[in-house]
Amino acid sequence: MRPPPPQGRGAGGGGALGRRAFASLLAAAVVALALLCLFYGAAFAPSIRRAHPRLPLRLRFRAQGTEALPADLVVSSIPVCDARHSELIPCLDRRLHYQLRLRLRLNLSLMEHYERHCPPAPRRLNCLIPPPVGYQVPIMWPRSRDEVRKANIPHPHLAAEKSDQRWMVVNGDKINFPGGGTHFHTGADKYIVHLAQMLNFPNGKLNNGGNVRNVLDVGCGVASFGAYLLSHDILTMSLAPNDVHENQIQFALERGIPATLGVLGTRRLPYPSRSFEMAHCSRCRISWLQRDGVLLLEVDRILRPGGYFVYSSPEAYALDPFNRKLWRQMSDLARRMCWRVAAKKNQTVIWAKPLTNGCYMRREPRTLPPCANMMMIQMLLGMYP
Repeated sequence: MRPPPPQGRGAGGGGALGRRAFASLLAAAVVALALLCLFYGAAFAPSIRRAHPRLPLRLRFRAQGTEALPADLVVSSIPVCDARHSELIPCLDRRLHYQLRLRLRLNLSLMEHYERHCPPAPRRLNCLIPPPVGYQVPIMWPRSRDEVRKANIPHPHLAAEKSDQRWMVVNGDKINFPGGGTHFHTGADKYIVHLAQMLNFPNGKLNNGGNVRNVLDVGCGVASFGAYLLSHDILTMSLAPNDVHENQIQFALERGIPATLGVLGTRRLPYPSRSFEMAHCSRCRISWLQRDGVLLLEVDRILRPGGYFVYSSPEAYALDPFNRKLWRQMSDLARRMCWRVAAKKNQTVIWAKPLTNGCYMRREPRTLPPCANMMMIQMLLGMYP
């Protein structure tokens, strides 16, 4: 005898189907609500007052650009400055620095006028700096290492001034970078290999198997040194002031090379101690002997133990009495800082920072510069934490 068929099978199937439909509808509602919150979340946020007007993206500042925004105004986007501010560098405005130089008597020999001096609050612009007129989409890396668009550089006269040193060459609507520099006319790539060979690093690679990873290039020009170090697996921070060359750092940034405006003057560099394995100065025109060598002490601060200072300058090789005197003074300063000459060849000398404190402990009391007392270094520079 066959067992009787189960009762209520059709009703049970209909109930399962209903539950599945309800779950699908519920999931669709959750997804729709999530998308609604994603795109219009600001309208639901309790901290946003919808009664306030939204500012358009390209809101232009008035002629003076000094009118403060109401304290209770909610800004939905950052406004864009007027086109006349396209070359403004906040806190490094050349016109403001000229006024400060006359009013505050800034010490030009200490490069104070190239340091950051922010305007008073009523004169500050709270807006985005617009690109130059005719600015085009930049050429991407790695092509940008060798060429940029001329239209993106408002002052290309530097190309003509430095063409004999192979910094860069104007070629139609492009500016090409042959890789040269004031000191390395034959190219930064060959110069880098030469430095690696001076230090007996394997395979002509300046990274020395990964032991040299971060380099500070002081007085970098258009940063060709840093550009070619990337192929050695070395990241370089290129540093130069906003000086008569006007926009050498802009060339570097347009090429896609890490660079910033700065100068070794009366303030500490914005980097922690022991940040770099190497510092580089090629014709950087810095007076290292001033104020008992306090600028070289700043280089010592940012170098890691065993780090290198690469110095390419006429006093390292010229034979005239003036440069011979400078070389003796520079050598004596480095010796008192416990630096040793790691290599010296042709026009370049490389000093190495000690790995331990043994040399510092053996120095005579009151020897200058006062390496053993970093607070004294900060006092000499007027640098306080």
